[in-house]
Amino acid sequence: MSLPLAGVRVVEIANYVAVPAAGALLADLGAEVVKIESPPRGELYRRSRPRYAGYACDFDENPPFQMDNRGKRSLMLDLGRGEAREALLRVIDRSEIVITNLLPARRKKYGVDHETLLARSPRLIVGAVNGYGGEGAEADRPAFDYAAYWARTGMMDVMHDEGVAPSLQRPAVGDHAAAVNLVCGILAAMRLRDTDGRGRYVEVSLLQTGLHILGTDIANALVTRAPAKRHDRKAPPNPLWNSYPTRDGRWLLLVMIDPEPYWGKLCRAIGRPELESDERFADGFRRVANTAALVAELEAVFGARTLAEWRSVLDATGIIWAPVQRVEEAIEDPQARAMGYLYEIEHATAGRFETVGPPFRIDGETLGTRRAVSGLHADARQVLQEAGLSESEIEKLL
Repeated sequence: MSLPLAGVRVVEIANYVAVPAAGALLADLGAEVVKIESPPRGELYRRSRPRYAGYACDFDENPPFQMDNRGKRSLMLDLGRGEAREALLRVIDRSEIVITNLLPARRKKYGVDHETLLARSPRLIVGAVNGYGGEGAEADRPAFDYAAYWARTGMMDVMHDEGVAPSLQRPAVGDHAAAVNLVCGILAAMRLRDTDGRGRYVEVSLLQTGLHILGTDIANALVTRAPAKRHDRKAPPNPLWNSYPTRDGRWLLLVMIDPEPYWGKLCRAIGRPELESDERFADGFRRVANTAALVAELEAVFGARTLAEWRSVLDATGIIWAPVQRVEEAIEDPQARAMGYLYEIEHATAGRFETVGPPFRIDGETLGTRRAVSGLHADARQVLQEAGLSESEIEKLL
C-alpha cells in the first residue's frame, strides 16, 4: 500500500534521540531517510548495548537506537572536510526534508543552516530541535532533555510527592515528545508548501516542549503567579484520585477525578458499603475535610489483598483505575498487544526483535517500517551515486 510520505526523501543530520526519533516516525509514514553519521565510528548512541546498562543480556545491538532509527540508511561524512560538505549538499538537493539537532552556530559552520539551505533549495523543509530555541542568549547552549525539558520547565520540581527528593526523568522522555512535535510541524509546513510552493523552517525546542507538556500547571502559574500544588498522597484533595499500596508491595492508582458517580460503587466493590453513609465521607466536601482519615481507611482496605486480587474486583465495578505496572509487565499488556503497539523489525545480523511502533494509527494503513537501521556507512556508495557523484568523487569520500 502507498504510505502518506512514500517517495519523500529526508536527510537527518543528528544524534541521540529527539531528531532521530522524528526521522523514525517519518520513515514509519513511508519516507526514505538517510542518516548522516560522523566518522570514524558513527553515532555514539549506536554503540551502546543492554549489558552496558546492567542488563544480563547478550543482544549485540542497542534496542533504543534501533527504535529511533528504524528504516534509515546510513552515510558517514566528516563535515569538517569541504568535499564531504559538498557531497552532503548534493544529497540534500534530491531531498524534500532536512532534519537536524546541530546547534545554530555549528549549522552555519557547516553550511546547513536553514537560511543557506532554503536559498539553495527554496522548496526544502528544514526542521530542527534544540534545547532552548534558535534565538536569544541560549541559542547555542548544549542541552539534553534532562536539563531543558525536565529541570528548567518546573517538571522535575512538581513530579514528586511532598517530602520526596526530585528524581531524574526516564531516558528520552522529553526527546520523544519533541520528536512528535517536530513531525507535526513538518507535516504542517509541507501542507503550506502545497499552497504556495515555498519551503519552511520548522523549529522545536526541548524547553518549549516541556512547557507545553506541563501546560496545565504552567497556565495556572501564568495567571496566579503562585507555586504549583504538589501532590500529597497521605492527604490529597480527592482521595479517589490517589495511589494505594497492596499487600504484595505493589501499587494501584484510582483516577476518579469527579468522584461523585463512583463513590458508592467503590465502597461496595471494596466490601465497605458503610463508608458511603459515614458522615465523615457522605459528600465531596466532607471527604475533602476528612481526606487523611479516608486515605487511611482505603490504605487498610487495599493493603489487605494483592494487586492481582484487586484487578478482577475493580475491573468488575466500572470505576476508573489502573495497576501500577512495571515495564516488564507493560510490554506484555494484553490491550497493547491486541492493538499492535509493539511489533517486530528485521535486522541484518541480529535477526528479528520487537520494538515500539509509531504513537498513532491511520485506519486502513499499516504504519511502521519493519526494517532496522542499516549498518554504519552501509549505504554510502548507493546514496552518493543517487546524488549524482562520480565514481572518483565517491572513492575520495569513501
